[in-house]
Amino acid sequence: MLEQYVSRLTFTDYEDFYNNFEIKIPERFNYAYDVVDKIAEQDPNKRAIVWCNEKGDERIFNFGELKELSNKAANFFRNLGIKKGDPVMLILKRRYQFWYALLALHKLGAIAIPATHLLTKKDIVYRNNAADVKMIVAVAEDEVIAHIEDALPESPTVKYIALVGGSREGWLDFDAEIEKASPDFIKPTGEELPSNSDISVLYFTSGTTGMPKMVQHDFTYPLGHILTAKFWQNVQDGGLHLTVADTGWAKALWGKIYGQWLCGSAVFVYDYDKFVPSEMLNIISKYKITTFCAPPTIYRFFIKEDLSKYDLSCLKHCSIAGEPLNPEVYYQFLKATGLKLSEAYGQTELTVTLANYPWIRPKPGSMGKPSPGYDIDLVDENGNSCEVGEEGQIVILTHSRKPVGMFGGYYRDPELTSKVWNNDVYYTGDMAWRDEDGYFWFVGRADDVIKSSGYRIGPFEVESALLEHPAVLECAITAAPDEVRGQVVKATVVLAKGYTPSEELKKELQEHVKKVTAPYKYPRIIEFVDELPKTISGKIRRVEIREQDNK
Repeated sequence: MLEQYVSRLTFTDYEDFYNNFEIKIPERFNYAYDVVDKIAEQDPNKRAIVWCNEKGDERIFNFGELKELSNKAANFFRNLGIKKGDPVMLILKRRYQFWYALLALHKLGAIAIPATHLLTKKDIVYRNNAADVKMIVAVAEDEVIAHIEDALPESPTVKYIALVGGSREGWLDFDAEIEKASPDFIKPTGEELPSNSDISVLYFTSGTTGMPKMVQHDFTYPLGHILTAKFWQNVQDGGLHLTVADTGWAKALWGKIYGQWLCGSAVFVYDYDKFVPSEMLNIISKYKITTFCAPPTIYRFFIKEDLSKYDLSCLKHCSIAGEPLNPEVYYQFLKATGLKLSEAYGQTELTVTLANYPWIRPKPGSMGKPSPGYDIDLVDENGNSCEVGEEGQIVILTHSRKPVGMFGGYYRDPELTSKVWNNDVYYTGDMAWRDEDGYFWFVGRADDVIKSSGYRIGPFEVESALLEHPAVLECAITAAPDEVRGQVVKATVVLAKGYTPSEELKKELQEHVKKVTAPYKYPRIIEFVDELPKTISGKIRRVEIREQDNK
């Protein structure tokens, strides 16, 4: 399966890989037909999804079943009038119905809009009207239902709402409708069949400033994740891969469907509401997960557990993304498991952009080196290329090529698109520096960099220093307003078990940072909290801390 979409699969070193790896894009590529249905025809019993939840329920789906279920779902949507170009929002958490609903929308050429269950009425109204959403398929949970119903009077384009895992007056019963739908689906032809450039997926970003942006991806997007799965996550044909992500976020498409199935690996879905480190470790052991990917937060909690109590011998490779990896986490996990965490960098707008690929020696805390197909540079505030060791913004140069899987712009917003992507340069908004070996090191979002008394301070270095102290379980570094210095460094800290907040501990942490990093970088303000504000995907929401401080 994979060989038909790539130039080569074996390489001698990183340079060979970067210069000679190429993704081949067929005309009118459609992941649902060309990958899922093809595997179903060739090997219908091949394992595709292993799903379980906190209650102990379990379902295993093979590709033959997925073809049939996606056909049924496509017929259900088609009978309602859903067609090519129609936006359908999926608010399905980690329910297994997400996978065949998404495939069905691909088959029709409709636009899938995965969304988080944490959306409020206001969020849903905005999304419905910004994208002209025609239908919503949602999980049967009281809060989700209430927000959607409250949003409907202000959402004139929404014609249908369907419920997964339950029934309710005014809603279509998704599971019942799929059960009675025909498994035979007639593939669209002519203009109704989507082309490579048509929009397949629309993601609303978290929107740290202003309203969320609508990131549009076309039908070739799944092929860009061959890099993600094969060469960064190192998934195995016949293996079982777990990426920790809710389906409302782009990370789900990075790690729970496209690249993994192209590479022959099944995906594991653990449907839970509250992350408990011991339970997830038990799941990895019980189901013999072979490759694992999660944000740093997950690993920070793992290393606080006694990992010797769990059989993790099944794990062959572990990767990390979503936020920078603190070296202390890397070393402790390596000591406990023998596995080197493989860090990478990317955005909702991109695929894996920088990564620690198999041919390069990981440098703990580094994002690695550029992916094939990506021409990457660091530029200063004047747009000039940065020297080795100099901080600058990560940019993607698209003069000679656009990476496979890179977004096509912000939906219905050419002004915003041209603001970040102009003259064939895409500005990521992320700051980094490059060392003499070509490795990239994350500094922070351009908005997160702290400017104090003329110094520029990246939050990541200070966070890494604090995490080396045994009292610190988690922390977030932000800028707090200061009349004299403009801004000062603030640390919001979650303490490890056995430690309690005190003025003495604050001073100890400040002295620790002064010793580990430059003295001017130490946090002048330290606040102890029970938990940090996070997105559902586990990223720390520094913007929320800044907003509270500014108030």
